Amino acid sequence: MTEQTTKTPNKSSSTDKAKANADKQRRFRERQKEAGKKLVRGYVSPEAKACYDEIRDKTGWTDSEAMSNAMRLMYAAYKCGQIKLLNEWLRKNNR
Repeated sequence: MTEQTTKTPNKSSSTDKAKANADKQRRFRERQKEAGKKLVRGYVSPEAKACYDEIRDKTGWTDSEAMSNAMRLMYAAYKCGQIKLLNEWLRKNNR
């Protein structure tokens, strides 16, 4: 007769995988920080999301590139005194 064995999910392997993934994410964040990059998070309005999607479609930028360029462009508008003009345009065009 042959002996039947049933495999039960090994809890330690799933926790090992979770730990390995957490370590990988931590190393990635550390490399980004060492490269001088900062993680920026937040919620955006549906209007902002539509603008973001359109920019990504037209430019082919990654999420990081789109956010970095948006911040730089906003800063340039601020330094050139154009924030009010841009806000008026956004309101006028329902963006």
